[in-house]
Amino acid sequence: MSERIATVASSVGLHARPAAIFAEAAAELDVEVTIAMEGEPAEDAMDAASILSLMSLGAAHGDRVVLRAEGPGADEALETLATILETDHDAA
Repeated sequence: MSERIATVASSVGLHARPAAIFAEAAAELDVEVTIAMEGEPAEDAMDAASILSLMSLGAAHGDRVVLRAEGPGADEALETLATILETDHDAA
């Protein structure tokens, strides 16, 4: 299983617009990706393609999250999603 830690860059955290952008990108991947707050058990991870799961995660600006995926293309998928998380989509 591949794993990548990313820091939430959006000023409002992983809420509304940033969550929608992230969930859409995760849904388009050929691998299933989970997301959890850093330090949380892997079995508590949520579906990264679900906007409701992302918003219920409660990740704020500067929080670190763990992305996990398994299978061919997992590393590349996680890098793509980490880049999205590490971009402030709310910057003016």
